[in-house]
Amino acid sequence: MNAQSLTLPKVPLTQKIAFGVGMFANQMFPAILGIFMVVLVQDLGFPGWMWSLIYFFPRIFDSVTDPIMGFISDNTKSKWGRRRQYVLVGGVIMGVAYIFMWQLFKENSLEFNFWYFFLWSLVFYLGLTFFSVPYVAMGYEMSDDFHERTNIMAIAQWIGQWAWVIAPWFWVIMYDPEWFPSAEVAVRELAVWVAIPCALCAIVPALFIDSKSTLNEDYEPLNRANIGKSLIKIYYSFIEAFKIKEFRKLCAATFLIFNAFNTVAALTFFVIVFKLFNGDAGASGIWVSLFGCLGALGTTFIVIPIVTWMSKSLGKKKAFLISQGISVLGYLLLWFLFVPGKPWMYIIALPFFSFGIGSLFTIMMSMTADVIDIDELNSGLRREGIFGAIYWWMVKVGFAIAGALSGVIIGIVGFTPELTTLEQQSAVDGLHAFFCFFPLAGTLLAMYIMRNYGVDEKRANKIREQLKARKAEPKNLSYQQMQGHLSSLTGKSFTSRLRSDIDFSSHTKSKQIALFANTLNKGLYGICFSPYREHQDVYDILSEDQIMERMDIIAPYSEWVRSFSCTGGNEHIPKIAKSKKLKTMVGAWIGNDKHENDKEIKALIDLAKKGLVDVAVVGNEALMRGDLKEQNVIDYLDEVKAAIPDIKVGYVDAYYQFIQRPKLVAACDIILINCYPFGKVVTLNLLHLI
Repeated sequence: MNAQSLTLPKVPLTQKIAFGVGMFANQMFPAILGIFMVVLVQDLGFPGWMWSLIYFFPRIFDSVTDPIMGFISDNTKSKWGRRRQYVLVGGVIMGVAYIFMWQLFKENSLEFNFWYFFLWSLVFYLGLTFFSVPYVAMGYEMSDDFHERTNIMAIAQWIGQWAWVIAPWFWVIMYDPEWFPSAEVAVRELAVWVAIPCALCAIVPALFIDSKSTLNEDYEPLNRANIGKSLIKIYYSFIEAFKIKEFRKLCAATFLIFNAFNTVAALTFFVIVFKLFNGDAGASGIWVSLFGCLGALGTTFIVIPIVTWMSKSLGKKKAFLISQGISVLGYLLLWFLFVPGKPWMYIIALPFFSFGIGSLFTIMMSMTADVIDIDELNSGLRREGIFGAIYWWMVKVGFAIAGALSGVIIGIVGFTPELTTLEQQSAVDGLHAFFCFFPLAGTLLAMYIMRNYGVDEKRANKIREQLKARKAEPKNLSYQQMQGHLSSLTGKSFTSRLRSDIDFSSHTKSKQIALFANTLNKGLYGICFSPYREHQDVYDILSEDQIMERMDIIAPYSEWVRSFSCTGGNEHIPKIAKSKKLKTMVGAWIGNDKHENDKEIKALIDLAKKGLVDVAVVGNEALMRGDLKEQNVIDYLDEVKAAIPDIKVGYVDAYYQFIQRPKLVAACDIILINCYPFGKVVTLNLLHLI
C-alpha cells in the first residue's frame, strides 16, 4: 500500500455501516421484485409481451429521471447538505408504492392488473430515483482515499448481499400452501412485510451519515426558469463524462456483466423447476431458493473478502479480471451440473459463479469514485450525483433491456409454463443454454474492454495530490500588501488613495458632459464593445448588420475594440472591426460549462488564424465568479498559446486575483486587470505587456 494512503483520515465504521444499511434496501427491493415478478406469469397469466413491457418501460422511466435527480442533488443548497432529504423522501415513496403495486387480484381482468401494476411501478421507480441517486453519491464522497473507497463499498456490498440471501426463501414461502393458499395471495401480504423494513433501512443513511450545510455554496440555481438550462447541462454532463475513457470502460463492462446476468436471472425459477423437476414447482422444494441463497452467502463470506484483499494487493483492475475469469468457469460448470434428479450438483458451481456479480459493484463503485476525481481535475466541478446517475443509468437501461429480453427468450425457445418438461424438452434445453452462455459471453466481452483500464493507485494518488494543490486557496492579503503586489506587477507606484485628477463633485452635470465629450473627441485608446440593443441579452444571436451598425458608432473614437465572446454572432466583431481599421482584443467567454468553453476556445483560435486577432483573451472574471479553478484557466491559456504562438494571450480578472496567483501571472503574455473604483461597477482595462 502506498504510504500516502495511510495519512488520510479513515471513515468511522459506524458511517460505513449506516451506508451499508441503505445498500440492503437498495438491493432488497429489486431482489424481491424479481421473485414476485414470476407470479405475474405463473399465477396471473401475463403473456411474454406484458412481462417485457412491465420490465422495460418503468426502468426506462427510471433511467431518464436518474440524471435529472443527479443534477438536482449536486446543486441543492440546504442546511442538511445535498443528499439526505432526498434519500429520506425516496425511502418513504418506495415503501408506500411497493405495497400498493402488488395488490393484484386474479379475479380482475388481465388488462386491469397489467395497467394497475404498470402505473404503480412508475411511482415506485420515481421513489427509487429520489433515493438511489443521492444515496450512491453519498458513498462516492465519503472518502478521497484509493483503498478506503474499496473498504466502504465492500462493507456496503457485504450488508447488501444479505438481501440476496434472504430473498430466495420467498419462493418457498410463496408456493407453500401451509403459508398461503396461493402465490397471488402471498405477494399481496408479503409486499407489506418487505416494504416497511426496507423503507426504514433506506432512510438510515439520511439520518446517520454526516453531511455539512451547503447553504453558502455556489451551485446552479434550482428553479423553474433554470429547468431548460439544467437539462442542457445534464446532456453535456453526459457527454463530458463519456469523454473520460476510463468511465466509458466502467459503464460498458458493468452493462455487459450485470445485464447479461439479469437477462437470465429472471429465468432461474423456470430453469430449475423445469430442467431438474419436470415442471413440478412443488417438487422443487427449497432448491430454487438455495440457488440464490447459497450464491449470496458465497458472495458475502467468500467473494467480497477475497476481492477486497485482491484489490489492495494486486490493484482494482487485476482483481476485476481475476474475479470475472473465475465466474466464467462457474457459468461453464452450470451447463454440466444441471442434471435432472440431482439438483445438489449445481452447488459445486455456485462459489465460482458468484465471483461475477459478487465482485462487480464492490470494485466498480470504488473505481467510479476514482474517475470522479479525474472529472474534477478536468472540469473543476465535483459531480458525484451526475456521475452516479450516469453509471446507474447504464445499469438501469440495461436492466430494462434485460427484463425485456427475458420475455423475448421465453418466446424464442417456445417455453410455456403450463406444459411439462417432457412436452417441451427442446424449449427447456434452450432456456438452460441461454442461462449459462448468455452471461458468459457478456463477461468475456467485459473483460476484453477492461484489459487496459488505466487508473491504478499511483495515478489515483497523483490526481488527488493535484486536486489538493488546486484547492489550497491563496492566503488573504491586506489592502497595503495588495497595493505593493500591484505595484510590482505594473512597475508603477500607487498612493494610498487612488483618485482622479479632476474633482467631478465640484462640476455641474452639463460641465461633466462637456468634459466627457472633450475626452471622447480626442479619441479613446480602446473600448469594451457591447453589440447588444436594449431588451437583448447574451443568449440572443447577433446579426452582422447589427454589429456593423453599432461598430459605425464607436469606430471614429477608438483605436482598439474588445469583444467578450466568439460565439452567438460575436464572432463577426473582429472581421467588422478590422474593416474599420481598428485593432482587436478578442475574448473567449469561459465559465463552468466545459462544452461551451471548448466551442469558445476553438472559435477564438480559428479567428486568430485568419488574422483577425491582435490580442487573444481567454476568460473574463471566471475566478472571481468561482466558475473555474486557477489550473483550469491556466490550461485554457496554454491551449490557446500553443495554437497561436505569434499572438499575445491573456486573461481578465480583478487585480487581486493576479496578486494572489503568481502561476496565473506567469501563464499570461499580457495581464488584463479589471478595477472597480466606485460603488457602481465601472470597468477599466489596464494593459501591461510583459
